[in-house]
Amino acid sequence: MTDVLQELRWRGLLHQTTADEALPAFLAEDMRTCYCGFDPTAESLTIGNLVPMMLLAHWQRAGHRPIVLMGGGTGLIGDPSGKEAERSLRTREVVEANVAAQRKIFGAVLDFDSGAPNAATIVNNADWLCDLRLIDVLRDVGKHFSVNVMIQKDSVRERLHNREQGISYTEFSYMILQAYDFLHLRRTQDCTVQLAGSDQYGNIVAGIDLIRRSMQREPERVARGFGITAPLVTKADGTKFGKTESGVVWLTAPQTSPWAFYQFWLNASDEDAGKFLRFFTFLGREEIEALERRHAAAAHEREAQRVLAQQVTAMMHGNDEVKRVEAAAAALFGGDIRELDEAMLEAVFADVASSQHARPALDGDGIAVVEVLAETGLAASKREARQFLSSGSISVNGQKLPPNTAAARMLVADDLLHGRTILLRRGKKAWHCTRWQ
Repeated sequence: MTDVLQELRWRGLLHQTTADEALPAFLAEDMRTCYCGFDPTAESLTIGNLVPMMLLAHWQRAGHRPIVLMGGGTGLIGDPSGKEAERSLRTREVVEANVAAQRKIFGAVLDFDSGAPNAATIVNNADWLCDLRLIDVLRDVGKHFSVNVMIQKDSVRERLHNREQGISYTEFSYMILQAYDFLHLRRTQDCTVQLAGSDQYGNIVAGIDLIRRSMQREPERVARGFGITAPLVTKADGTKFGKTESGVVWLTAPQTSPWAFYQFWLNASDEDAGKFLRFFTFLGREEIEALERRHAAAAHEREAQRVLAQQVTAMMHGNDEVKRVEAAAAALFGGDIRELDEAMLEAVFADVASSQHARPALDGDGIAVVEVLAETGLAASKREARQFLSSGSISVNGQKLPPNTAAARMLVADDLLHGRTILLRRGKKAWHCTRWQ
């Protein structure tokens, strides 16, 4: 066994525990089982979910056993934490489909080899929550919860003071269901620790208290549980982590392409690069600190960001995708973009300005580049377009047009990439994607 708390602490992934004095000795005695819950609100998980996934992975690497809890039951209710308004209830079919889709994601960071004593397992709380009877829950579980305490929870208190929004009894009961999960896993899986983000600390404490009250006739060492939380991830510039101008960054394709995923990490700020290397990779302390020293000496080379992007993309999408992404980047900044396959081409230029054009215009002699430049906005007028062409600042599909012949250049069907796309560029960065149908 290795010291998982020490590992999490130096990585900055340890926010708080429920028993700072007792927990280290408890973990050192034997292999322990922990769990972390994941909400099936979508078919994929976001990079924000990667933090608790890494907690589970470090737990397993320290010799302990992790459980992934899929919220097939609680997902029918919805956690009110961090929400200003009532969640829209999802159907059982949607929740079940999301649970099934998310399952495969966890294999990227956890070992599910059934032959190992600390092999990871996945459970679905719908298997026990959906079979509970209301009267039994009220008698055996609800009696252990104080409404006075529950309404002090931030997500509840804020909603209670906003009369327009309020909170339904359904969402108010979420804490009870999550606490029951901990009790159920304590009884059936010998699970003694819950991992989560810091916003779940109150729910963790509620679960520990329920275990103590429900198992009070058991020996003290049996009727106990612990909690470990990670800090919520923030960016140095104050913007929300995990979102870009294009939207949420997901852990899987097609929700977020490997190209876009790689670019997100590559674009990390100098201030965030070291922190993200600790949070989201398995690189060791010496390697990360050496990277930080080299980065401090030559920040313009962006080595820390490049390693970060390589490591996280390889973990979630595989080494082959890293090679494809880096080959695409090389083509984009000096190679031949005509070599990119259609999926990668679409991913690379997904956020580039685009326009639709009539495919027949490319037949025969085609259409003059000067006309298309004015139509796309790469030039304000045909006159300005001719100036750009004569100065050699226009490229078609990555190939710069020779100044002496550029003004007469026609776009024809042979210029189409994958039968429907022609890429124009002014200067080094002003790209425009023309699609022909």
